[in-house]
Amino acid sequence: MPKSKNQSTTINQIQPRDDIEPPKLFKVIYLNDNVTTMDFVIQTLMDIFGHDFNSSMLLTEKIDKDGSAVVAVLPFELAEHKGVEVTVQARANGFPLQIKIEPED
Repeated sequence: MPKSKNQSTTINQIQPRDDIEPPKLFKVIYLNDNVTTMDFVIQTLMDIFGHDFNSSMLLTEKIDKDGSAVVAVLPFELAEHKGVEVTVQARANGFPLQIKIEPED
């Protein structure tokens, strides 16, 4: 298509950068308590973290036995968001469930 007198050409020169590091990952950890039900923990693992029933059950048993368990490893913003989401649901249901977020080693 021929250019008219008023049209200009823009050339974009995009240079790929290979010095960008991927985002650091953080562990989302459920802490055991004597009040929060196993059913609630299983349900949040399925609803918020996308675990299936079997992996949710295994994680819940690990939390109960060991006192805590890593339930996901995610970029910080997502880990924080999901941790807050679980905490809000827990409080709305009268549970003291606590979530901890730590940098992955």
